[in-house]
Amino acid sequence: MTEDIQVSFKELGLAPAVFKVIDEVGYETPSPIQARSIPQLLAGRDLLGQAQTGTGKTAAFALPLLSRIDVKLKQPQLLVLTPTRELALQVAEAMQTYARHLKGFQVLPVYGGQNMGQQLRQLARGVQAVVGTPGRIQDHLRRGTLKLDQIRAVVLDEADEMLKMGFVDEVEQILAEAPPTRQMALFSATMPKEVLKIARRHLNDPEEIRIKAKTATVETINQRFWQVKGLHKLDALTRILEAEEIDGMLVFVRTKTATADLAERLEARGFACAALNGDMSQTMREKTVEQLKNGALDIVVATDVAARGLDVKRISHVVNYDIPNDTEAYVHRIGRTGRAGREGQAILFVAPRERRMLASIERATRQPITPMSLPSRRAIADRRINLFNEQITEVLQSQEMEFFEELIDQYQHEHNTGHRKIAAALAYLAQKEKPLQTPELAAEELPEPRQEPARRERSSRGRGTTDSDLQSYRIEVGRMHGVEPKHIVGAIANEAHIDSQKIGHIQIFDDHCLVDLPRNLPPQLLKKLQPVWVCGQRLRISVAGETRGGRPPFKRRPAGKKPQGWKKPPYKGGRKKPAGK
Repeated sequence: MTEDIQVSFKELGLAPAVFKVIDEVGYETPSPIQARSIPQLLAGRDLLGQAQTGTGKTAAFALPLLSRIDVKLKQPQLLVLTPTRELALQVAEAMQTYARHLKGFQVLPVYGGQNMGQQLRQLARGVQAVVGTPGRIQDHLRRGTLKLDQIRAVVLDEADEMLKMGFVDEVEQILAEAPPTRQMALFSATMPKEVLKIARRHLNDPEEIRIKAKTATVETINQRFWQVKGLHKLDALTRILEAEEIDGMLVFVRTKTATADLAERLEARGFACAALNGDMSQTMREKTVEQLKNGALDIVVATDVAARGLDVKRISHVVNYDIPNDTEAYVHRIGRTGRAGREGQAILFVAPRERRMLASIERATRQPITPMSLPSRRAIADRRINLFNEQITEVLQSQEMEFFEELIDQYQHEHNTGHRKIAAALAYLAQKEKPLQTPELAAEELPEPRQEPARRERSSRGRGTTDSDLQSYRIEVGRMHGVEPKHIVGAIANEAHIDSQKIGHIQIFDDHCLVDLPRNLPPQLLKKLQPVWVCGQRLRISVAGETRGGRPPFKRRPAGKKPQGWKKPPYKGGRKKPAGK
C-alpha cells in the first residue's frame, strides 16, 4: 500500500472525544502514515509500519488506540514499548494531550532512573496506558506491580532501535505476558531480519504500510534554528523581524487557530501581516497571496495545507514558528524561499523536547541546521537607526524641501530655537510610533532564576517585596508541557512588563503552575496575559483558589505548618503520606 491518500481527520472515524482535540487545535490533514494507519488500527487489525522518525508515527497509533480505550476500566489496556526514556516521555505527553477529553484517562511513562516508588503509586491508583522502556517494564512484571491481563493493544515503537540496544529478549518476554488476543502494531525505520522475525511471530495477518523516506538537498537555503528559552517565541520572532534584512516572510504554525492569533499579535506590533488557513474562502486566500506578492503585506502566517503550491518570489525568510509534525512538511515549508537562484533564510524554533525532530530534519535534508543567537538590543537599536538615516537620505534626495526649509526658518525666528533642536523634535515625532530604542523590544533575555537542585521551583523576593504584597495566580501550563520557571518569568515579564524581581514563588504541577505576582493585578493586565503562549499552551491566568472546571479551590497551607497526620520521615529524604490519604 504505497499510494498517497488525501483525507481529513474527520473522515477517519476517530472517537468523538479524541477528534474533538484534533478539531480544537485545528489540525487539518493527516500525514501519510496517519492516513493509512488510523483506519486499520481502528478496525482492530495488526499493523507493520516502516517509517522514519519524524513522519507522525505517534499520532498514527495513539489516536486510533485511544479511541478504543475503556476509561471506566482502571487497568492497563494499552502498552507502548520505546527504546529510550526520551521517546517514552514524548509519547506519553502526546497521549495525555490527545486524551484530554477522555475523562478519567491516565497514562504512565516508566523508565530506568526514575523513582520506582512514584511509578508504584501511580500504578496502584490505576492507569489505562503504560509507555516505557523494555527493561523497566520487565522490572514491574517481575515485581507483579504491572499486570498485562487486560491489555488490548501493544505497540513497538522504533523496533529496530530497541533491537540494536539489546532488548530482544526483554521484548519477547513482555509480549509473551500479553494476552494472545491483543492487537499489535510494530513501527520501525528499517526492517532487519530480527524485526521481521518478531513481526512474523507476534503479528496476526498484519496490514503492511511503508512510507518512503523523502530526502531533499536545499542548497540555496541557509538553515538555522533557535533553541526556545528565556523569551517567548513571539518576542524572539519580533527581534528577528527587527534586525534582519527581510523582503517577505512566511511563518508556519501547526493549527488554523494559531494563524489568526499570531497574525493579530504581529499586526498589533506594527507589522503588515495576515493569516492564511484552510478556513478562509478561496477568494480570501488568493487576495492574501496577491497582497504578499505586491508588497501590501510583508508577513503571512500559514498552515502547511494553506501554503501548498504558494510561489512568491519575494519570500526571503521562512520561519517554522511551530516545528512541523514530519520531515516532509519541513522540506515543503522551507521550499517556499530560495527561489530563482536567490538565497533564502529558513529559521526553526526548537523547544528542548523537540531536539529529536531537529535531528530527523537534518538527516532528511542532508544538511546541518546551525544554531543561532537572537539579535541583541544594541543590534536592534542600530538597525532602527540605520533605517531612519536611510529614510532621511531618501527624502532629501527625492523631495523638494524649499517650503519646509522656509517653515523651519520661520519657526526658528519666532521661537529663538536652534536648527538642531527643531530637527530633534521632528525626528522624535517621526519615530515615536516605533521608537529607535524601546525598553520592551530591547530587553535582553532574563537571567535564569536560581533553582533548588531537587525541586523545579523558583523563589524570588525582590528587595522590599513581602508575602503580603503578593497573590497566588494559576496558569494552565505544567510539567507535562515541559515548562520551566524561566519560561514563565520570561513570558510574564515581557508581556505584562512586570519587573522579574516582583515575580515570586513558582510551583510547577503536572498540568498547571502557581505563580506569586503583585497583589490585585488590574483586570486589563490579566486579560492581556490570558492568550499568551508558553511551551505550546495558553496561560489562561486566574486567581488561585477560583474553581476551574469543577475542581475545588486550591488552598495553600501556611508556611511551616505541617499537614494533619504528618509524621517524621523514617529515612532522609523520605516522607510518609498524610494519614487517611
